[in-house]
Amino acid sequence: MEIQDTIMMKFVVLAFLVAGAYGCGLPTFPPVVTRVVGGVDARPHSWPWQISLQVVRNGDWFHTCGGTLIAPNWVLTAAHCISSRNTYRVALGKHNLKQEEAGSVTVDAATIVVHEKWNSLFIRNDIALVKLQEAVVASDNIMTACLPVAGSTLPNNEPCYVTGWGRLFTNGPAAEILQQALLPVVDHVTCTLPDWWGGMVKDTMVCAGGDGVVSGCNGDSGGPLNCQRDGVWSVEGVVSFGSGLGCNYPKKPTVFTRVSSYIDWINTTMMNN
Repeated sequence: MEIQDTIMMKFVVLAFLVAGAYGCGLPTFPPVVTRVVGGVDARPHSWPWQISLQVVRNGDWFHTCGGTLIAPNWVLTAAHCISSRNTYRVALGKHNLKQEEAGSVTVDAATIVVHEKWNSLFIRNDIALVKLQEAVVASDNIMTACLPVAGSTLPNNEPCYVTGWGRLFTNGPAAEILQQALLPVVDHVTCTLPDWWGGMVKDTMVCAGGDGVVSGCNGDSGGPLNCQRDGVWSVEGVVSFGSGLGCNYPKKPTVFTRVSSYIDWINTTMMNN
């Protein structure tokens, strides 16, 4: 019995050390965060929490939305990405969606929880959690993003980055290589001005971009708004909606679900499922 206990203790300690080697929001390969106008190819695996949410069609899997790994077996995405008609899986550790890549894995979705107050008509509470069939092991290519402090807000012009495999430009092709684009935060007062988004934007949302120069097409629905705080990257937003007039239309910034408004919901959901 003592031998078994000793073996188990060594296993627990080893597991702790492995998990602790990869802190949230600290990529092994830091992103190249330049002020380049428009979207650019991301440095491979520099956003290791970025996932591809995929659906099956006629036996083949296709990318449908982005998302963020926030725990070894939980992914954060948008409610509008989820349909009860679809079967989902999650691809992690990807850079080029069209190539087989060492270190990448795909895991089936086990449970999907859409926010109980999700309203598709007014685009409210656009947030969902996907529980993976099995927990993934942290590596140089796969790790979690940090969550923001509950209720926290971002200052105007905070330099954040949207990432994803979305369209390269208005009506253009979807990206094969993960893209990143600098999207400075637009404060709530500005974003809710009548000639901006007005009353469509609530305090549970955060706006970024919208100057008509920086491309907002690169961020897929459900993907993260990545902001660096105290040296670590946190997922401050979930891509929710943008202008139907085109990518990054002036005074119509990309609108994200503000993650800091949903920390209690996230924690409760993961605990109860």
